[in-house]
Amino acid sequence: MHVIEGQIVDKKLKITMVKSYIGRPEKQRQILRGMGLGRLNKTVLLEDTPEIRGMINKVSHLVFMEEVKGKKA
Repeated sequence: MHVIEGQIVDKKLKITMVKSYIGRPEKQRQILRGMGLGRLNKTVLLEDTPEIRGMINKVSHLVFMEEVKGKKA
Protein backbone atom coordinates (compact mmCIF):
# COMPACT_ATOMS: atom_id res chain seq x y z
CA MET A 1 0.00 0.00 0.00
CA HIS A 2 1.13 3.50 -0.80
CA VAL A 3 -0.19 6.77 0.58
CA ILE A 4 -0.70 9.55 -1.96
CA GLU A 5 -2.18 12.86 -0.79
CA GLY A 6 -3.88 11.30 2.23
CA GLN A 7 -5.38 8.39 0.28
CA ILE A 8 -4.32 4.78 0.53
CA VAL A 9 -3.57 3.37 -2.91
CA ASP A 10 -3.23 -0.37 -3.53
CA LYS A 11 -0.86 -1.27 -6.33
CA LYS A 12 -1.83 -4.47 -8.09
CA LEU A 13 -0.46 -6.33 -11.06
CA LYS A 14 -2.66 -7.74 -13.81
CA ILE A 15 -0.86 -10.83 -15.11
CA THR A 16 -1.96 -12.79 -18.19
CA MET A 17 -0.44 -16.07 -19.37
CA VAL A 18 0.23 -15.61 -23.10
CA LYS A 19 2.38 -18.65 -23.90
CA SER A 20 1.95 -22.30 -22.95
CA TYR A 21 4.20 -23.96 -20.39
CA ILE A 22 4.38 -27.19 -22.42
CA GLY A 23 8.03 -28.18 -22.74
CA ARG A 24 9.13 -25.74 -20.02
CA PRO A 25 11.06 -26.77 -16.89
CA GLU A 26 9.03 -27.94 -13.89
CA LYS A 27 10.22 -24.95 -11.83
CA GLN A 28 8.58 -22.54 -14.31
CA ARG A 29 5.35 -24.59 -14.23
CA GLN A 30 5.32 -24.38 -10.43
CA ILE A 31 5.79 -20.61 -10.55
CA LEU A 32 2.86 -20.21 -12.95
CA ARG A 33 0.65 -22.45 -10.80
CA GLY A 34 1.72 -20.51 -7.72
CA MET A 35 0.45 -17.32 -9.32
CA GLY A 36 -2.84 -19.04 -10.21
CA LEU A 37 -2.16 -19.34 -13.93
CA GLY A 38 -3.12 -22.77 -15.24
CA ARG A 39 -4.58 -22.03 -18.67
CA LEU A 40 -3.56 -19.94 -21.63
CA ASN A 41 -5.03 -16.39 -21.66
CA LYS A 42 -6.02 -16.60 -17.99
CA THR A 43 -5.65 -13.32 -16.10
CA VAL A 44 -5.08 -12.85 -12.38
CA LEU A 45 -4.85 -9.75 -10.21
CA LEU A 46 -2.07 -9.97 -7.60
CA GLU A 47 -0.57 -7.58 -5.03
CA ASP A 48 2.55 -5.73 -6.17
CA THR A 49 5.20 -7.25 -3.88
CA PRO A 50 8.89 -8.05 -4.43
CA GLU A 51 8.05 -11.77 -4.26
CA ILE A 52 5.47 -11.55 -7.06
CA ARG A 53 7.81 -9.35 -9.13
CA GLY A 54 10.51 -12.03 -8.77
CA MET A 55 8.09 -14.73 -9.92
CA ILE A 56 7.13 -12.63 -12.94
CA ASN A 57 10.80 -12.08 -13.75
CA LYS A 58 11.40 -15.85 -13.85
CA VAL A 59 8.55 -16.47 -16.34
CA SER A 60 8.50 -13.12 -18.15
CA HIS A 61 8.70 -14.90 -21.53
CA LEU A 62 5.37 -16.64 -20.79
CA VAL A 63 3.29 -13.82 -19.27
CA PHE A 64 2.18 -10.25 -19.92
CA MET A 65 2.06 -7.90 -16.94
CA GLU A 66 0.56 -4.46 -16.40
CA GLU A 67 0.22 -2.29 -13.31
CA VAL A 68 -3.23 -1.43 -11.99
CA LYS A 69 -3.87 1.19 -9.32
CA GLY A 70 -6.90 1.05 -7.05
CA LYS A 71 -8.01 3.44 -4.32
CA LYS A 72 -9.07 2.21 -0.91
CA ALA A 73 -10.10 5.33 1.01
